[in-house]
Amino acid sequence: MSTIELPRPNQGIWPGLHHPPRSPWRAGIAEALFRRAVRTLPITVVLPGGERFGSGGPDAPVMRVHRPAAFFHRLGVDAKIGFGEAYMVGDWTCTRPADLLTSFAARLTTLIPPQLQLLRRWVERRHPATERNDVVGSRQNVHRHYDLSNDLFAVFLDETMTYSSAWFDGTDSLPAAQLRKIDGVLDYAGVRSGSRVLEIGTGWGALAIRAARRGATVTSLTLSAEQKALAEQRVSAAGVAHSVDVHLRDYREERGTYDAVVSVEMIEAVGSEYWPAYFAMVDRSLVPGGRFGLQSITMPHDRMLASAASYTWIHKYIFPGGLIPSVRAVEDTVRDHTRMRIEATREFGLDYAETLRRWRERFHDRWEDVAALGFDETFRRMWEFYLAYSEAGFRVGYLGVRQFGMVK
Repeated sequence: MSTIELPRPNQGIWPGLHHPPRSPWRAGIAEALFRRAVRTLPITVVLPGGERFGSGGPDAPVMRVHRPAAFFHRLGVDAKIGFGEAYMVGDWTCTRPADLLTSFAARLTTLIPPQLQLLRRWVERRHPATERNDVVGSRQNVHRHYDLSNDLFAVFLDETMTYSSAWFDGTDSLPAAQLRKIDGVLDYAGVRSGSRVLEIGTGWGALAIRAARRGATVTSLTLSAEQKALAEQRVSAAGVAHSVDVHLRDYREERGTYDAVVSVEMIEAVGSEYWPAYFAMVDRSLVPGGRFGLQSITMPHDRMLASAASYTWIHKYIFPGGLIPSVRAVEDTVRDHTRMRIEATREFGLDYAETLRRWRERFHDRWEDVAALGFDETFRRMWEFYLAYSEAGFRVGYLGVRQFGMVK
């Protein structure tokens, strides 16, 4: 019988997770570095014997380490994966994970002494070759996240079934803010009545429906069979099936010509080696004068370069094969590989923090509905960590989200 190496959360399969790795000398180093880092953070760490450390006051988030030995071994063997895995199995807990992780994220570049950071290239894991975003690998990577269950995503998303940052004005409901975001992308792409639109990354059909209601015809591409099925149902229910075609197709296989191309938070799954092909495909698909509306999560350029080769918890459990681009990476690739130019941009990273907060609270409040779908407690902690970890990144500006308007 072959060994299952990949996590399969929709099947309750967590290979190797519940048996912490062992490396006494690395665990000792990890504990020393952890204590040093936490010493000045506005949090409180509590060990089983009652020891407390950290600089947090009475209202600070509390991190309770229940199994210190397992926690420090996981942290020592692979800090970028072990910290999240330790939460998944309950080695540590926190009732306010987003607040706690925000404190860590705010000091992310200084938690490890500079001289030790130089050693990272020798000890950090690299991306598995099986997770490259070639045509075959992309399908598998997308399947592992987006084909978990449409019903799962429906539990915590709003009625628009939009799985990307909303754009708030301070008083919005989440559905209204999601539609504002969609309209922003469509406006950047110049979508209007009669437009022929290509959408790269269908989601569950919200953008395609919105574009069709403007009078456009939409060709939408996805690699998720689950998303395609539900998107087509939603398109039909909205009464715009005559204007929208959803295809199970890789962007590299598209050969049509369009007045506008739109893509919302799909580029993060492309992989840096394929960014030139992605933008060249958009350029090839547009008629002269055609427009491209892009929404992307972003990170600072120096952090993108530093983390590009690292294999992290997010890669292993949430988004295999992904890399978040920097604004500079987008600008440089568009300049060097297309005939497009960027005409306008808008940034709203804090709105993503708010979007994630609402998703996380809804996921927590409706956990019984998720459990009824067959997902276990390990999955619950994994999803809590993922949403809180992401929210923290946007809170402190380590992550951003930006819309780009481009013209050929």
